[in-house]
Amino acid sequence: MNYYGIIMGLIMILAVGLGHIIVIKWEYHWGSKTWPGMLAVGLVLIAVSLFVDNMILSGCLGLFAATFLWGIHELIKQKKRVENGLSPKKKQSVK
Repeated sequence: MNYYGIIMGLIMILAVGLGHIIVIKWEYHWGSKTWPGMLAVGLVLIAVSLFVDNMILSGCLGLFAATFLWGIHELIKQKKRVENGLSPKKKQSVK
């Protein structure tokens, strides 16, 4: 029996769930203009996944890479949610 598909499905559920949290926290702490950071993380994960021999680990890295790359789109949408008051906005410190 091959459990590869079931394992990848469970990892995808985990990646999507973590992706939502990452996008919200990322936008809150660093804003949406830092999207190149998400791009860099996604591209590094893709590159690493190409050189990993273990198929499950390589697949997991690829899934998390896709999550970060999709997170760029969600980061822009998160900015709009914050502007519309649907998500918390970081308070600016007074100097």
